[in-house]
Amino acid sequence: MTNPSTHPVSAPVAAPAAAPVAHQSTGITAASHAAPASPAPSRARRVLLVAHTGRPDIGRIVEHVRDRLAGGGIDLVAAGPEAAELGLPYLPSGSPESTSSGAPRSAPLQASDGPGQYDGRAPDTAQGRAATSAATSVADSADGFPGDDARAELVLTLGGDGTLLRGAEEARIAGVPVLGINLGRVGFLTELDADHVDTALDAVIRRNYRISERLTVDMQVESNGNIVASGWALNEVSIEKASRERILDVIVEVDGRGVSSFGCDGVLCATPTGSTAYAFSAGGPILWPTVAALLVVPSNAHALFARPLVVGAKSMVTVHVDPGGHEAVLACDGRRIAEIPPGSRVHMNAGAEPVRLVRLTDEPFTDRLVRKFSLPVHGWRDRRH
Repeated sequence: MTNPSTHPVSAPVAAPAAAPVAHQSTGITAASHAAPASPAPSRARRVLLVAHTGRPDIGRIVEHVRDRLAGGGIDLVAAGPEAAELGLPYLPSGSPESTSSGAPRSAPLQASDGPGQYDGRAPDTAQGRAATSAATSVADSADGFPGDDARAELVLTLGGDGTLLRGAEEARIAGVPVLGINLGRVGFLTELDADHVDTALDAVIRRNYRISERLTVDMQVESNGNIVASGWALNEVSIEKASRERILDVIVEVDGRGVSSFGCDGVLCATPTGSTAYAFSAGGPILWPTVAALLVVPSNAHALFARPLVVGAKSMVTVHVDPGGHEAVLACDGRRIAEIPPGSRVHMNAGAEPVRLVRLTDEPFTDRLVRKFSLPVHGWRDRRH
């Protein structure tokens, strides 16, 4: 297991003052918006924050988290415009796929600089370029910290599952774990709810937590024999019709062999983690996180055989879009978007790098499933299980 304390961060710099925003739009006080970030801190331990800044109470929550961590000798830092909005030290983010700097949901996936050949795997960036994030070291930079002072322990997210997915982008690139505090409704991926935030922060200060590695899915888009886009997802890669009135005609292949062809609204390739998300809504089964497999779920397919498939983690799933059909849209975790021309092949396989989630309790997945979805667990004669 990777040691979270061995992954450096880039040097904090003072963030520019954010433009004043009306209280009604974000709910954060004017002082939080207008004040520049504080100077670069001197403590050795750091935690990178990714927050849902649209919440009306986020300023108060972040202030509490910052003060609590500071009492334990840990600096709370942020990336992009979030730093100025929240009044935190600023870490520039250089990730080509990162959206923590406030990029819109339609931000494109990382595309290759030129033609490349499909090689059966899906790197984070095309042509072998290294990906970086706010939690990644600028080790050779004159502005970087050469010693332990440059180490980030983890990424902390304050929000719902969408915020955690955003934080996972930073955490996976840097190889550090991500801890989610739920400020929303279900928050299936998050570890604790907001009323237990102090419990979570105390565990971070004492380094008293476990790491759960979650399978990811890598993907490459092949068009005319060339790789035109690549990316990854923690929950799912979805291929969907680009126009509402159209039907997407596809062939689903596993390990190079055709399984079924049909018209549909789309096809999902989900991880066990994502089996409780979009794939669950589309009628797929729930996979326990310890299952090493990928889930293929057609969405509203017009076919007699269009059932969800569970394939091994070593298998390659390919969705071939009809060359004479319509354009499609691909989304990784519903965030990183790419257009897919007709005739393209989307290759998906188990990711080369996992996402590491911080776990503070020994709650079994079964109990989490029942609690988050409020499932009835009464058996015969009303006996509880």
